[in-house]
Amino acid sequence: MKPNGALVLFSGGLDSTTCLYYALQKHKKVVVVSFDYSQRHKIEIRKAKKISSLLKIPHQIVKINPAIFRNTSLVNKEIKVPKNFSSTQKIPNTYVPGRNILFLSYATSIAEGLGLNEIYIGVNALDYSGYPDCRPEFIKAFQNVISIGTKSGDEKHTIKIQTPLLHLSKKEIVLLGQKLKVPFHKTHSCYDPIRGKACGKCDSCLLRKKGFEDAGVLDK
Repeated sequence: MKPNGALVLFSGGLDSTTCLYYALQKHKKVVVVSFDYSQRHKIEIRKAKKISSLLKIPHQIVKINPAIFRNTSLVNKEIKVPKNFSSTQKIPNTYVPGRNILFLSYATSIAEGLGLNEIYIGVNALDYSGYPDCRPEFIKAFQNVISIGTKSGDEKHTIKIQTPLLHLSKKEIVLLGQKLKVPFHKTHSCYDPIRGKACGKCDSCLLRKKGFEDAGVLDK
């Protein structure tokens, strides 16, 4: 079955924006979906709105009750976001329980309803925080769920999950984004922004900084 459109999970961050621009090179029809779960870094939704408006593509925002995500510093402001996190430590409290399971479930329903046959998600298994729902094994398992649990799968034209950034380093993601002309200055990556500005010390900030430095690209 020839590609007939893609749904992109879009947070407005570096990875998801690069993933979006990648999908736009592959598909004429692209729609994006963002998730509002009262996250601490809700500024990312505003960034996603601006970028999707710039590209003139449909943008849907799905609201999820934040009460189910209380045991994470990205929602519960009583829990401090860890700074200067080391990849050798255990999974940080910025992990949002089951987030990508929910996100991909929503995406599958939306994509199947719109007749789209590919879902793009900017997960990365190299320069990341060790979240279990970013691993290749998880993506493979969820692909199997779509194959056996949807009408499209039953009719042998299963919706495919595309993960173009999965095995790329942050440096490689930045270089890919530069090649695709991603407006880096319009993206947001910080978990703990202060009045809209990146804190510079959280895991997301440090990974982004390293990626740009390694790539030799200025991050405006």
